[in-house]
Amino acid sequence: MNPVHVQEIECLLALAEELHFGRTATRLGCSQSRVSQLVAALERHVGARLVERTSRRVELTRLGAQFVDEVRPAHQALTTAFDQARERARRGALCRLRVGFQGNVYEEVTEAFRRLRAHHQVTMALSEIPLGSPFTAVLDHRVDAAVVELPAREPELTVGFRFPPQDRFLAVATSHPLSGSDRVHAEELAGLDVLHPAGDAPDYWMAAHVPRSTPAGAPIHSTRGISGVQEGLALVAAEDHAMFVCRPLAERVPRGDVRYVLVEGLGAPSQMGLVWRTDRTTPQLTALAGLLHEEFTRTALPAAPRSARPGPPEGSGEREPCGLRPGPATPGQPA
Repeated sequence: MNPVHVQEIECLLALAEELHFGRTATRLGCSQSRVSQLVAALERHVGARLVERTSRRVELTRLGAQFVDEVRPAHQALTTAFDQARERARRGALCRLRVGFQGNVYEEVTEAFRRLRAHHQVTMALSEIPLGSPFTAVLDHRVDAAVVELPAREPELTVGFRFPPQDRFLAVATSHPLSGSDRVHAEELAGLDVLHPAGDAPDYWMAAHVPRSTPAGAPIHSTRGISGVQEGLALVAAEDHAMFVCRPLAERVPRGDVRYVLVEGLGAPSQMGLVWRTDRTTPQLTALAGLLHEEFTRTALPAAPRSARPGPPEGSGEREPCGLRPGPATPGQPA
């Protein structure tokens, strides 16, 4: 059986309303003979007459009227689907964006996701990726983009948005000798066993996340890997390990058995970024980067002093500003 063409269905639906070959031809922008051809072709597909035509009138047969009633909703649904697809294409949006993330997704990020859906008709499919494999899911096309810790020097990747840089803290158990300090200097990290992300991240990324030595050259030991933040905090609380975390995590993930101590003198601060494959840059990804920039600009607060502790003073009832400042939006620029 030959396939039925949409044009044949559209012709019959128009003829059912006009009941006149001339007016139907004008409505469809074709000749009357073309209308006759389309109706005849559809009747061959059905195997029965759908239209009765005399010199004085045109009317549907009983089968034709029933066929029109049944096919009209399906045709309307198809037309609506095409209209929606064209609108999404015009606005540069996809139905679904797959975004991976490391650690935690905070309010500013979820607000950007909400605005992307509201203004661009893009739904988000979020999935957590291992701490030690920041780029694999993006490079393998399993996600469209990822919110991961920088740096990202892979030639295939674009850093679409750089989140505000954040102070680095050391998470230690409350029983640890360093837990009574407000801050720790990088040289005091020598001799500690610092957890590292387990995965296939490039060496430069691993070294930036957990330095192999202090600025003076003393080794920083790391004997155990972790796949997630909660796993790391559990090991910190239960064993003699330490773990680097950023200020937002130290402020927003309190634990009674873990203390966060500000690290000084370690070099570059912690910074997250939105990354995607350069050859898969799309309007909806650049739109997301722009919304993140707007959101972090809107919610930026004056930076807290570097000596400030991650939590409010006991009994103050107040919360310390997190010191978020907008990083430069760099959609389309390589890392």
